[in-house]
Amino acid sequence: MASGTSARRTSSTRAKDSDRTATCQVLDTALSEGQLSMAEHGERVKSATNAATLGELQDLVSDLQTSRSPVELSTPARRRLPALRGDAQGWGIRAAMAAVLVVLGVAIGWGLYGNTPSPLNFTSDPGAKSDGIPAQVLTPPRQLHSLGGLTGLFGQMRQKFGDTRGYRLTIYPDYASLERPDPTEPRRALSYSYRGGWDDPTETSAGSDARVVDLGAFDIPKLVGILRGAPETLGINPAEVKTTYVSIDPNGDMTAPPDSIEISIYVSPTFGNSGYIELAGDGTIKRINYPNQ
Repeated sequence: MASGTSARRTSSTRAKDSDRTATCQVLDTALSEGQLSMAEHGERVKSATNAATLGELQDLVSDLQTSRSPVELSTPARRRLPALRGDAQGWGIRAAMAAVLVVLGVAIGWGLYGNTPSPLNFTSDPGAKSDGIPAQVLTPPRQLHSLGGLTGLFGQMRQKFGDTRGYRLTIYPDYASLERPDPTEPRRALSYSYRGGWDDPTETSAGSDARVVDLGAFDIPKLVGILRGAPETLGINPAEVKTTYVSIDPNGDMTAPPDSIEISIYVSPTFGNSGYIELAGDGTIKRINYPNQ
């Protein structure tokens, strides 16, 4: 691009559709490279499609490792540290010491607890004997983008927390992420991951305008049908879909009841731009953002 044109593309310059599309492509690449989670990707894609200026688009990609941006960004050169003298000999010594320690540990363990002729003889290990206890196979829902998966997911929410309320729920094909207020400190938010069960929480932040809503207040069969047709709704070949996920949040419509929700379905193909469908809690369409918009 000519230097004169670049000088005019400041942070306050109004963005074009081509700028928004280029930013979405950068975000798609960052998702495929693992720089962004699917939740972050969805939020940034939504912001990119609504951005008014180049500065807003630049903010969405300024922390990413990328050579493509709506505004030219400088990337600091990475220094390559010289090899330290004697590294090969040092690693050899450390490897030998590690091997000696492993052998010594096995010998000490056998001396304390072993009841066999040698440390490597485990024929009399009582743990190898049959105890008559049958195997118990756990079958929690894993395919969450289905009627049984979503029903089971919300059932485990009620079992774990007593309700299905929270700030946000993001549902991927085989795991989910939930944000809820801390029951002992309402000003603090906790984040839970679901992978067959709800893991121990980690502390996260919730904005001052964050609202707790009933995240399960929607028709599950209806959502499953819309979810399965989402690629074709967005004009994406179902055979080329790379990622699909669902985000359930408080409704952004200021005229809607404060406890209402909105549901976003994000679809990203292996090649090309991603798109999303935004629904009200009753399943009515709020917006369809096609990949080329």
